[in-house]
Amino acid sequence: MQDKPDRRSNATRRAEMRKKLIVEARAQFVHHGFAATSTPDIVRGAGVTRGALYHHFADKHALFDAVVVAEADALRRDIDAAARGPAALADGTRAFFEAMTVPGRARLLLVDGPAVLGVVRMDEVDAGGGRASLLEGLAADAPDMTDAERIALAEVLSAAFDRAALSVAGGAPVAPYLAAMLRLVDRANS
Repeated sequence: MQDKPDRRSNATRRAEMRKKLIVEARAQFVHHGFAATSTPDIVRGAGVTRGALYHHFADKHALFDAVVVAEADALRRDIDAAARGPAALADGTRAFFEAMTVPGRARLLLVDGPAVLGVVRMDEVDAGGGRASLLEGLAADAPDMTDAERIALAEVLSAAFDRAALSVAGGAPVAPYLAAMLRLVDRANS
């Protein structure tokens, strides 16, 4: 009996391989940290060749960047799914704390990300991630603000959200940080 040929398109296979590498790299980076993760461990865990890795990513740094971007995108999707309707900012705040409980997310986005990719790159990533959701919520809930005020407020609130998430990831209870952020968001809307 002859095997059926693989009918998936090259683009589909490339996308699947890229995703496979990102998923395995994420697991390795979360477990070992960026510095202690090796590309041989990633390719072995993903069941691919080094050539496949380097076909998709220039180096470990580029792969880490892709992992962080994927993580920021997942965070935004989680927030956006919950932040609808008249209480979008409050719902988004709750969703942020829930989304940041995903194991390894705080480490990737708030510790290793800035250390490895730098503050400028992480600011770019955040601008398309959680901060973008925050800007959308502020635009809906505080339409009287100028764009400049909204951007400044989103940056300040984003920093507060990140600091709260780091505390919670470090073992602090969620409730007081969630309550504090809900107060900040409510007052920011006033």
